[in-house]
Amino acid sequence: MRNRDLSFWLFLSPVLICLIAVVIIPLLNGLFYSFTDWNGLSLNKFVGLDNYTKLLSDNEFMTSFWFTIKFSAAAIIVINIIGLGLALIVTQHIKSSSFLRTIFFMPNLIGGLILGFIWQFIFTKAFAAVGDAVGIEGLKGWLSTSETGFWGLVILTSWQMAGYVMLIYIAYLQSVPQELIEAAQIDGASKFQRFRTITVPLIAPAFTVSLFLTLSHSFKMYDQNLSLTNGGPYNSTEMVAMNIIKSAFTDNAMAYAQSKAVIFFVVVAAVSLVQVFYNKKREVEL
Repeated sequence: MRNRDLSFWLFLSPVLICLIAVVIIPLLNGLFYSFTDWNGLSLNKFVGLDNYTKLLSDNEFMTSFWFTIKFSAAAIIVINIIGLGLALIVTQHIKSSSFLRTIFFMPNLIGGLILGFIWQFIFTKAFAAVGDAVGIEGLKGWLSTSETGFWGLVILTSWQMAGYVMLIYIAYLQSVPQELIEAAQIDGASKFQRFRTITVPLIAPAFTVSLFLTLSHSFKMYDQNLSLTNGGPYNSTEMVAMNIIKSAFTDNAMAYAQSKAVIFFVVVAAVSLVQVFYNKKREVEL
């Protein structure tokens, strides 16, 4: 038993060392610096909760936080609907299902910055050309307003993440016993009834995993936001991650940026835990 315990910790130790060095120590350092006037080079004094109280009157941070919440809510819904729809398509008995899975997943392999520049070209050039051709003025200057910029970010992240979420749903859809589906079909249940009463309850764990991943990705998104809109126009599409980085490296307010990051971490962690707890509870009930 002792040899078995020792080998267990030996195999686990590299992961624990990396976790402590890359996550735990930086987190504790960031929490410490958030109570100081650290500017990235020197630390003169502790300021207590001054950085946190300053956040309450920071309209730019609050605006970016609210925009991030709205964006995350829209992106989570769209990504999971599209991902589940794609999974249902490719799990049908069609010859090109393997090819379609590859095509749908490929956008996830492209870097966020490159994706942003690709869609910036599409929104500014392709949309404008289509708008001129069909006479729709709304397609011109797609990224010039906060509303269209918002939906531009939703479209971009949905195109990137839908294929990844699709794989999660595929794994659970393929584990649904076909005997139950066939029995329900014999009893006269329609396709929608079979999907709602049998498939959805059995793939409930997929919703838990997918919602958690899309929630954390949407809240923390930075590179796509930078390359697509750069927070414009007039910081109306600036997300929290961009606001924090701007405070740290543009305004050189490192300690203040750390306090923003701490609040951001607490909110994202709380929302994620509540979501996982709620969905896990539903899995138990089902």
